[in-house]
Amino acid sequence: MELRQLEYFVAVAEEANFTRAAERLHVAQPGVSAQIRRLERELGQPLLDRSARAVRLTEVGAAALPHARAALAAVAGVRQAVDELTGLVRGQVSMGMVSSRGPVNLPDLLARFHERHPAVDITLAEATSDILLAGVADGRFDIALIGLSGEPPPGIGFEVVLDEPLVAISGPDDPLTSRASITLSELESRSLVSLPKGTGMRAIVDAAFLADSAQPRVTLEAGDPNVVAELVGRGLGVAVVPMSLATHYTELHAMEITRPAGLRAKLALAWRTEGPVSPAARVFISQARALLAL
Repeated sequence: MELRQLEYFVAVAEEANFTRAAERLHVAQPGVSAQIRRLERELGQPLLDRSARAVRLTEVGAAALPHARAALAAVAGVRQAVDELTGLVRGQVSMGMVSSRGPVNLPDLLARFHERHPAVDITLAEATSDILLAGVADGRFDIALIGLSGEPPPGIGFEVVLDEPLVAISGPDDPLTSRASITLSELESRSLVSLPKGTGMRAIVDAAFLADSAQPRVTLEAGDPNVVAELVGRGLGVAVVPMSLATHYTELHAMEITRPAGLRAKLALAWRTEGPVSPAARVFISQARALLAL
């Protein structure tokens, strides 16, 4: 019995199709069929029912499948243990990020990790904070940079990497340029440019308006904070943004928000604290926290 026979058997069982299993394994379909037939001959029993359009497990195959998976997992565990002892890190790391990452230097983080661990494949995807948190929880992402608007759900660890004040901004020709400070209730009648729902920033802004007994009138939404700033600069509304964004666009007028007071934008790294974590992911999370932590 060979490990690749077990690997092929598990793939066909999960795909319910020899062709799809072969594509997943990056091997020729006849080779998959031949190896599984050899496995069946060795065991003396058919593992797969090939009579229907979709390949199905026989009773013997259903009994054997958990043991085949366990055998493959055990081999992976041996490799992992050796890699950890020798300091060799390989595998894959998946990261998610919000578009409103501010001055957080993710390219530098990824480049440094790749330089130290070139055998690790890194994937990066952009989404809103709610999607990223769900992805971390279900294992689609090993780690994510999110906009933090409250405590993450159970099973998620986090570390704040950016914490800065929120300010209101207006365009250079707006009457508000005479103001140094403002309350959110005073912006209730103004067109508001905002990030979309699902982002940490939008959740903070909506909650802040509610705390000031005001209702925001969001007329324009943009997923990129820079687009939000540019729309404000063209006189299409006002916005509530992090201080770093306001100072980057020098033509915009920034105002302190005095009520509710103490509004802040927070970016945080989030990762799973429960369930399996690969060696590559553990190393990446550790390095990300060390490089980006406040």
